[in-house]
Amino acid sequence: MNPTPDPALTGALWALAHGRHAQPHDLLGQHLEEAGLRVRVRRPLATRVTVRFEDGVHLDLEHDGEGIFSGVRAGCTRTMDYRVVTTWEDGVEHLGDDPYRFAPTVGEVDQHLINEGRHEQLWTVLGAHTRSYDGPMGGVDGVSFAVWAPRAKAVHVIGDFNGWDGLAHPMRALGASGVWEVFVPGAVVGDVYKFAVRGADDVVRHKADPLARLAETAPATGSVVTSSTHVWQDDAWLEQRAGSDPHTSLMSIYEVHPGSWRQGLGWRDMATELVDHVVRHGFTHVELMPVMDHPYPPSWGYHVTSYFAPNSRFGSPDDFRHLVDAFHRAGVGVLLDWVPGHFATDEWALVRFDGLPLYEHPDPRRGWQPDWGSYVFDFGRPEVRNFLVANALYWLEDFHIDGLRVDGVASMLYLDYSREPGEWIPNVHGGRENLEAVSLLQEVNATAYRRSPGIVTVAEESTAWPGVTRPTDEGGLGFGLKWNMGWMNDVLRYLGEDPVNREHHHTLLSFAMMYAYAENYLLPISHDEVVHGKGSMPYKIPGGDDERFATLRAFFAYQWAFPGKQLIFMGTEFGQTSEWADGRSLDWHLLDHAVHRRTGELVAELNTFARSHRAMWALDADPAGFRWLDADDNQGNTVAFLRFAEQGDDVVAVVVNFGGAARSPLRIGVPKGGRWEVRLDTSGYDAAGSPSQAGLVLDAEPRAWQDQPWSVEVHVAALSAVYLTPASA
Repeated sequence: MNPTPDPALTGALWALAHGRHAQPHDLLGQHLEEAGLRVRVRRPLATRVTVRFEDGVHLDLEHDGEGIFSGVRAGCTRTMDYRVVTTWEDGVEHLGDDPYRFAPTVGEVDQHLINEGRHEQLWTVLGAHTRSYDGPMGGVDGVSFAVWAPRAKAVHVIGDFNGWDGLAHPMRALGASGVWEVFVPGAVVGDVYKFAVRGADDVVRHKADPLARLAETAPATGSVVTSSTHVWQDDAWLEQRAGSDPHTSLMSIYEVHPGSWRQGLGWRDMATELVDHVVRHGFTHVELMPVMDHPYPPSWGYHVTSYFAPNSRFGSPDDFRHLVDAFHRAGVGVLLDWVPGHFATDEWALVRFDGLPLYEHPDPRRGWQPDWGSYVFDFGRPEVRNFLVANALYWLEDFHIDGLRVDGVASMLYLDYSREPGEWIPNVHGGRENLEAVSLLQEVNATAYRRSPGIVTVAEESTAWPGVTRPTDEGGLGFGLKWNMGWMNDVLRYLGEDPVNREHHHTLLSFAMMYAYAENYLLPISHDEVVHGKGSMPYKIPGGDDERFATLRAFFAYQWAFPGKQLIFMGTEFGQTSEWADGRSLDWHLLDHAVHRRTGELVAELNTFARSHRAMWALDADPAGFRWLDADDNQGNTVAFLRFAEQGDDVVAVVVNFGGAARSPLRIGVPKGGRWEVRLDTSGYDAAGSPSQAGLVLDAEPRAWQDQPWSVEVHVAALSAVYLTPASA
């Protein structure tokens, strides 16, 4: 006969039974008492519950009420392994393990690091992880679940493994860490789950796991237990990468929206088709627009709901690893768009995660982004900062990613970004700089470069913020590269002018050299430039198709030769004529036409040429790598310049004619005598198959020109570009 229940225990049991208890392990599981070993389990509607211990003893439990059963094994002085046998109305005995006999899976050091905002591998402790335990009664397989929800009153994990019962698996709060944890025996890879979070407002919300490494495919919103079995084959790539400096290396980037490059492909399909396309065109890197899971299928992906989960529409996380591996084995680096500035508003995701603003800043003057209708992270909160830093490291380390392009950096740096007076709060010094965001970006960059040698971080930053690519120990933000938005805007304005008017806008071609070495720059022609009525690249240019495509080819030669790394968006390489639409594939049929096919061949040739001539990139961020020959030929719409590498013999002379008339003969200065060879002539890549000057050898004359001791005369067709090198190069 059971003793009279302790009133306090009765209250705790009631709270447990009704999903309001924060320490279920204090009540459930096994506990040594003065009378012996007590075992307590929750088995609603059971008709009989028995415990089988490792030494063969059976103990029948009695019903205390509310589906909770308990019993004391008298005289027992130690805890031990056991299993629970439950009989329901079907009369069948069901053997199961007890989640509440297991020790916490998140240690005290981990908890401390999380609270300090210093857990650099947060994904290894939070989220869902398969685990196995040995014991006297045999091995146990299951899944541990852990989530940060510091102001929640109670948290339960619900999913396929418990019939989505909101009371079956209460989680324990681990001290003051804000972390809730439970190990569920029998849960397996593939199980869908969520967290039922009873918030500070006493409302229960079903939330996807912020650290989920796989999400259900939209419109479903659950998280999915996953475990990797991928065997990496990119050791040679990682070793080579670790010994290189991406800031002074060749970098030619092909930007891709995975859902619309070629619709219907999964990650593994892309490992063949996309990899082959990138390799065939000679790009050194591919940049993928956000692969982190987001709810709207045809979108660009910048409203993220699952920061640690590759988009499940295209396959599993291991399928994505397979794609990265394939790129690496083909000699191509992989960059990812990363969105730490704002997150999606979907109520089942990060928003008001524990009933109050948690990941988002609580004040809408800092916690809401009006341009994009999304929430802004609370950059000053240590655990939120930790979430973002660890997320960046997760993609670099767990998926071997070679770099991150950080979206919307300007929106993070300025408190008044897209806000009118009175709609923003100054910092502690009264300024408009978001000091917490600055600190976060510095920490991300410093930590990423420290932990993953050879990676690169790229800032999409459109303002004059000083030191974006200056090292953090010198007060900079610590990025490796910055998008040169000024160059992009200038050259697109220039290309939009009719050739007869370009002489009045000539400085748009040359002005970027006034600040070219203020930062380490990347020259972007991104997805943003071919949508929303801006027109495709060919149709930004006036004239007929022959003039448009000739100008585009000349522009590519100019972009590849100008100081800075290159990026173009998918479809631009073959001159897609329609604007990009995220809901359909690129217009691949255009490659049946010579003008598009030859444009793609030119891009491939530019990448091939750059690989064999260090002068095209080795000193991109060093004034010694560039010298104007003629920046002021506005009447001829022509620019000419030299590119140098560290060694004097590695030099390329570049002439670009954006005018409607040929320049012939055109004298240009060269730094050395002897024979100079035309190595590239974009006029030879037209649809008509016009003869190319490539291979033509010119003898330099000892006639000083354009501050050079020697000179040559070259023919430059209308709307074309030529590259020349010493004949031995």
